[in-house]
This record gives sequence, structure tokens and C-alpha cells, in this order.
Amino acid sequence: MTRPEESDASEKAAWAGADAEAEQAAEAVEAEVVDDGTAPAGDAPADDSTAELQTQLDERTADLQRVSAEFANYRRRVERDRQSIIDTAKGTVLTELLTIVDDLDRAEAHGDLAEGPLKVFADKVRALLASQGVEAFGEEGDAFDPAVHEAVQDESEGSEPVLGTILRKGYRHGERTLRTAMVVVR
Repeated sequence: MTRPEESDASEKAAWAGADAEAEQAAEAVEAEVVDDGTAPAGDAPADDSTAELQTQLDERTADLQRVSAEFANYRRRVERDRQSIIDTAKGTVLTELLTIVDDLDRAEAHGDLAEGPLKVFADKVRALLASQGVEAFGEEGDAFDPAVHEAVQDESEGSEPVLGTILRKGYRHGERTLRTAMVVVR
């Protein structure tokens, strides 16, 4: 076991060694410092040196600006990708919940959701979807849009088909369609 006096002495020696290294580094930096170009006006080598230093400064400034722009672009791309991953994950989970909502819609059509605990559950699931920005689409009489409606039967006769029977509601989350509506076109 070392005594406190020995420990203090070894710490002081370590600090002294670090101070000596710092002084040597400072001397090396001072030796590398280039003349600032304050030579007499008639001295041509000083002008060449100043021009060379200015060129180097301009090159370093351009490099720094390019690296800063690359980093800003990288940061924006990473943020955009991160948000895309979050939106995809939310969409996947919300899409899985839609099968539960379908079952609740069927139960409601049969009158099983008039009251009781199942009605409370259905209300909570629908409130959850609404709070996440999920909205249903595809009501009877709406104009048919093949991008968001899946036609399983076409009974239309005119040039502007509309939705007839809704076999399965469609859902969207923001601008993203989670599931197309399955419809009969009239």
C-alpha cells in the first residue's frame, strides 16, 4: 500500500511531465507559424506569400462550405428517412387494427354493439384510430376512383360511375391509403 505522500509525489511528477509536453507542443506550433506578410511594401516575396496564403484560405473556405452543405443535406436526408420509417411503422400497425374494426362493423350491423362492454371497446378502438388521423372513405353515392376503390362488380351504365354497395370500407392515414374500399359500382 502506498502512503499519501508517495501518491502526491507521483501525481506531481505526472503533471510536470504533462506541462513539459504542452510547452513542447506550443513551441512546435510557434515554429510552424507563417509570417503574416507585414514586410515592407517593396518586398516582392511578401506579396507572393500573401497571395499564396489568400489562395489557401479561399480553398479552405470553399472546402468548409462544401462540407457544411454536405452535412446539412445529410441531416435533412436522415430526418426525412427517419420520418418515413415512423410513418411506415404506424401505417403497418394501423392496417393490422383495421381487421378488428371490420369485425366491430359486422357486429354493429347485427345489433351486437347496441350496448354493453363490446360497445365500449368498439368506441375506444374507433377513438384510437381517429386520434391517429385514420379516416374511413367510400360511402354509397361517392364518385368511383380506381386509385382508392376496388371494384368487385360493375353495374354502371353511364360515363360517371358511382359507388353502390360498400362491401368493405377503405381507410387512409393522412395522404397514405391504408386499404382500398371494396365496392360495387353502379
